[in-house]
Amino acid sequence: MLEVVTMKEIDAIFAVTDGLGIHREQLVIPLGPATPGRVRRLPSGKLEITVEAARPIDEWLTELPRLIAAARGT
Repeated sequence: MLEVVTMKEIDAIFAVTDGLGIHREQLVIPLGPATPGRVRRLPSGKLEITVEAARPIDEWLTELPRLIAAARGT
């Protein structure tokens, strides 16, 4: 179980979001994971990506594009 989000997880998230054309300045990534992981749009318009604590990051990352699309309403 993931207890702290490190640069390893953040870099993995950036690999996905860079591929989607999302600027890193538009992201907020809390350093504490949660169950379930989630993506939500903040009032500022930025996307908050909270890493899944219970599943391996590689597995959770496969769902990240879908979670981002849902948060963006696309």
